[in-house]
Amino acid sequence: MDGLPLLVDQHSHGAVHGELGLGGFEAHLAAAAGAAGPAPPGTTFFDSRTGLALRRWCPPLLGLDPYCSPVRYLARRRELGAYRAGQLLLRGAGIGTFLLETGEPSGLTSAAELAGAADGRAYEIVRLEPLAEQIADTSGSADSFTAYLAEALYAAALSATAFACAVPFCEGSPPGLAEVRKAAGQWLRTRRPGGRLDDPVLARHLLWSALAAGLPVQLHCPDPLRLSRFLRATAGLGADLVLLPDPWHHREAAQLAGAFPHVYADVGARPEETLREAPFGKLLFSSGARGPAELYVVAARSFSRAMERLMGDWVADGWCRRADASRIASLVAAGTARRVYRLDAEVAA
Repeated sequence: MDGLPLLVDQHSHGAVHGELGLGGFEAHLAAAAGAAGPAPPGTTFFDSRTGLALRRWCPPLLGLDPYCSPVRYLARRRELGAYRAGQLLLRGAGIGTFLLETGEPSGLTSAAELAGAADGRAYEIVRLEPLAEQIADTSGSADSFTAYLAEALYAAALSATAFACAVPFCEGSPPGLAEVRKAAGQWLRTRRPGGRLDDPVLARHLLWSALAAGLPVQLHCPDPLRLSRFLRATAGLGADLVLLPDPWHHREAAQLAGAFPHVYADVGARPEETLREAPFGKLLFSSGARGPAELYVVAARSFSRAMERLMGDWVADGWCRRADASRIASLVAAGTARRVYRLDAEVAA
């Protein structure tokens, strides 16, 4: 199989600014591994799948031998400086285009900063909940909140590539205006300054309002099967939905993508779990990276190697020709994301 094209990373949060010591780096590795606490005594989060992949793929990008010690690696990072090290890592990751979720306070790179460091392209995906929370900070009534929210969604849609929101569950119909006003009034009265959006009626209103903008909407869904009624109800509205499931639910997300024409599924860095469950043009790569630039490298290299291995097996077993395998891999790596998020149209413009 021919080599993969530069990847389109359809979902990440940005790279961290500044230097990272061993403790800070460990904290980011722990978060990437989904760990809730420190590593067991006598161990480190470099002793994980992510840590091993980092030690294999990242040191050569900084001029070191693979599998060098974490202490030596971090020392080299400091020698180069955080910005230069980030540049080398991002430009060596194999990702040409980034779709960056924005809105949450994070201390991470903006889309423009990430594009500059990576010498690539980056597009903004607007997270819906922080947008509503900003409106609430300046709204004195339920009517002003709903009016300002509609204006903010319209303004965001003019520049954003997509919207994103957390959707543990959603009904198959939008809430009525009276229901929205009642929920907004209750939330505004009880909300503390800076309080998070936690009202299910308002969250549902926010999501259905975003669909009307016509942009793709990314759905952070721990268990995508709980969205089946919503996915069925939104067919034919003209907005594509991209499922971003928890790591152990990628297969179910792919099955739903196969069942609904407007639904797509994230494959993360492990395509072998999803390619048997949906048409290949319904699946997209993402790194999900948040923090060290190394996480972009780890996700991209893990995905590329897994895809090459899987396609090689399919060719060897007679499932497809080598040219078919290259086309399939290119779809998941970049082609589907370019179509769903209309990136080729953006470049042409």
